Amino acid sequence: MTSLLEKPASPGHGDAFTRHLYTMRYSPERGWYDGSLRPMESLSLHPATIGLHYGQVIFEGMKAFRQADGSIAVFRPWENARRFRRSAARLAMPELPEHLYMAGVDQVVAADQGELSDHPDHSLYLRPLMFGTDVNLMLRPSEDYRFLVLAFTAGGFFGDEVRPVSVLICRSQSRAMPDGTGDVKCAANYAPSFVAQRQAQEAGCQQVVWLDSAERRWVEEMGGMNLFFVRGSGPDAEVSTTPLTGTLLPGVTRDSLLRLAARLGHRVSERPVTVDEWRAGCGSGEITEVFACGTAAVLTPVGTVRDGDRGDWTVGDGEMGPVTRTLRQALVDLQHGRAADPDGWLHHLR
Repeated sequence: MTSLLEKPASPGHGDAFTRHLYTMRYSPERGWYDGSLRPMESLSLHPATIGLHYGQVIFEGMKAFRQADGSIAVFRPWENARRFRRSAARLAMPELPEHLYMAGVDQVVAADQGELSDHPDHSLYLRPLMFGTDVNLMLRPSEDYRFLVLAFTAGGFFGDEVRPVSVLICRSQSRAMPDGTGDVKCAANYAPSFVAQRQAQEAGCQQVVWLDSAERRWVEEMGGMNLFFVRGSGPDAEVSTTPLTGTLLPGVTRDSLLRLAARLGHRVSERPVTVDEWRAGCGSGEITEVFACGTAAVLTPVGTVRDGDRGDWTVGDGEMGPVTRTLRQALVDLQHGRAADPDGWLHHLR
């Protein structure tokens, strides 16, 4: 399918925006109102907008994929809609009904689906967003809100070729703490992680691995992605991930992979792992593969780990392992409509 707009062969990730924007407003008196699809435009905000000052901002990330028959479908958007409601509740914001969330998603996808090529590695990344719009600097929740849905065409998060990444264990900072906001998708979770991410890059790594805030020994997440560990090999390999303790984001891709791995015959588990166990497991050969997953990154293998003066180690042979490769292909085939969808995860435009 030919794109309606001229786009680069590789759209990258994050700036190839499409031509439309969905917007809707909320007030206590009117509820949700004035939902409409508009041309992509800049926002005009008063400098005292509450969301800018006190972080009353939540968002989601999901993708639409070109299907084998040329149509387009969004992957598990209802799960994102439910998580969006949980995030709103945590930040004292009005919960957006799921059918209104989906109305905005559907309108943007319908309007801009022609901008997505049939390249198998490209997708339409959707970003629903809500923020407080009151013009008032009193330290309180906003009363009025704005909901937006925008989109961009996306290639690979780490580039066009899927290659193992190197990671740095972060022991000086934490991404989240118990009873905080680590399990919801709010804007305030992300800027504090930039310093550690920069330190990882300065150490020659592409990503940072977060540990628990209490003991700094339990593995939690990689950047903004969930981590998986593979023990053993072949059909008998166990695929495990860190349990949801309240400090981790319950990823939609994470849940999908747990189900896909079980469907492929693997033993699956949710169990904690320490950095020392990770290092020892790779040294003994018990841990054969490690990968991270998320909407943007899909499945990304971890090849090497750096842990400051505690030393570095390699996962397996440093390359993408067979279990990771098989799971990634199973997920991508399902997202593109090349495999069966027994759970109804694909939301097709009507």
